[in-house]
Amino acid sequence: QVQLVESGGGLVQAGGSLRLSCAASGRIDTITVMGWYRQTPGNEREFVASITRSNIINYADSVKGRFTISRDNAKITVYLQMNSLKPEDTAVYYCYAKQGFLESRGQGTQVTVSS
Repeated sequence: QVQLVESGGGLVQAGGSLRLSCAASGRIDTITVMGWYRQTPGNEREFVASITRSNIINYADSVKGRFTISRDNAKITVYLQMNSLKPEDTAVYYCYAKQGFLESRGQGTQVTVSS
């Protein structure tokens, strides 16, 4: 099993920046992909970004050019740098880790962007 702990959310004005962190522990050797998705009340979760063990990166079209995902293998931490934030980026952001068919998820961190 993998445990994930997110940090870095908060309140920011439109146009501002935030950096989210996700620290992994446990069976980290089994992780193949880590990433982020976000969710607002009453809506399905939305993929944001992912990074594989071989550093293949994917982004949702809605965040391309504004968000950057990266990883620190020494700290087993994944980051999401969010720039040029928009009110529509407001959501709870969840870190996830895939291990084959299994997926672990963090507790989520709230990001609120005011207009």
